[in-house]
Amino acid sequence: QVQLVESGGGLVQAGGSLTLSCVASGRTLSSSTMGWFRQAPGKERDFVASITWSGDSTHYADSVKGRFTISRDNAKNTVYLHMNSLKPEDTAVYYCAAKWGVSGYDLRALYGYWGQGTQVTVSS
Repeated sequence: QVQLVESGGGLVQAGGSLTLSCVASGRTLSSSTMGWFRQAPGKERDFVASITWSGDSTHYADSVKGRFTISRDNAKNTVYLHMNSLKPEDTAVYYCAAKWGVSGYDLRALYGYWGQGTQVTVSS
């Protein structure tokens, strides 16, 4: 079992930046792919970004490309989401997730472990 805990959310003005963190416990993240998803009120939980264990492969949703960066520190069992140039439409609860041994990166069903989420609110 692995427990994931997100932090770093908050209220920020449009154009601002935030960095989210996700710390894992209970199991090493070795060989995992980590993902960030987000869910706005009344909407589906959508893929934001993912990163492989080695960090050599990352993927981003088109809506965040060039603004968000995913990274990880395996020694700290932590994955980050650096968010720049935030827009009101980025407002959502952000979740981190982990998966092992399954191909693909952007489908919720691929990820077996989820955090509780952290709220990000971007004001205009």
